[in-house]
Amino acid sequence: MDIEIRKSEALGATQIKQIYQCKNAYSNTLQMPYPSTDMWVKRVSNIADNCYPFVALIEDDIVGHIVLDVSLNPRRRHVASFGMAVKDHYSGLGVGSKLLSAIIELADNWLNLSRLELSVYTDNQAAIGLYKKFGFAIEGESPAYAFRNGEYASVYHMARLKNTSMSIST
Repeated sequence: MDIEIRKSEALGATQIKQIYQCKNAYSNTLQMPYPSTDMWVKRVSNIADNCYPFVALIEDDIVGHIVLDVSLNPRRRHVASFGMAVKDHYSGLGVGSKLLSAIIELADNWLNLSRLELSVYTDNQAAIGLYKKFGFAIEGESPAYAFRNGEYASVYHMARLKNTSMSIST
């Protein structure tokens, strides 16, 4: 299966919305169920200069979405965070790996970033495994971080440091 990564464009808003209306996507992110097309059109049409959105395509179908968000704080300009989702029936097929590879390549080789951060629900073992595969380590946990599926859920805070002399232990 050929997975193409490209920069997200406003024309893809409807397909991006379809990703986030999948149960795994809204359950494992801070998105709400039943997203509106209008919201996604606005979101993908008004991208800030410090954000780098990408999509994964399989046969012209957008099946994954990721946004790298570089910190605007002058003391944290070496840091970015990201959010990612993949359509439910494409999970486990390498889409997340391709998206993550794209933003890591951008961060390391073009944006001069040395720290990538994320939060992930503690019960999302597939995502945690993916992030560890790419050198992310758990730095801490926030209990009752978000309300999801009728109860509070905890998250891990994970980070990847480019410079191995700054690496964190797992």
